[in-house]
Amino acid sequence: MPGPTPCLRLLGAALSLAAALPCAAHAATDEAEPAAAAADTAALEARARTAIKTLGGQLVQELKAAIEAEGPVHAIDVCHTIAPRIADETSARQNLSVGRTSHKVRNPNNLPDEWETEVLDAFLAAAEAGTPIATLEKAAVVDGDDGRHFRYMKGIPTKPLCLNCHGADLTPEVQAAIDETYPQDRATGFAVGDLRGAFTVSIPLDAED
Repeated sequence: MPGPTPCLRLLGAALSLAAALPCAAHAATDEAEPAAAAADTAALEARARTAIKTLGGQLVQELKAAIEAEGPVHAIDVCHTIAPRIADETSARQNLSVGRTSHKVRNPNNLPDEWETEVLDAFLAAAEAGTPIATLEKAAVVDGDDGRHFRYMKGIPTKPLCLNCHGADLTPEVQAAIDETYPQDRATGFAVGDLRGAFTVSIPLDAED
């Protein structure tokens, strides 16, 4: 029996190539999707870190200026009035929500939610195991009643400046100001190097899809 003609062989090769193309395209898509997701995550983390740098940098400047000009007691007012304003302005400008939270809060408006509490617990365990607090961070996509959000937290180490209002040995004037402004305060007794809390960022994702 004669073999396939050149035309039939060419047709067979073309059909084989056509059949293989969807598989190749699917494989390329499978490889591209994780890479795209990683790029998206990196971009979101960069946005979160920028917001934290803005909030943290401006807050430290305000605290240093208040303490140098009028003493530690005036740092209480900075955290009470100026810190929320900086957070709100940064949040609005960068289209996200940035703030601070802690396992031992001073301002009840900064109480951690369920996800933040889990991250803070993990940060505490890591810090107790010797992990440098400045390296502690956590990022995740979290589904909630108000949609999907990219969540990010970064640990805040206790520094010497913090002890003016969060240490174990406060002046009577500072303690009185805390008692008056924050009667349910839990944010004292810290030492340099302790985990003071964390910056927390939330970026809505559904609106960006």
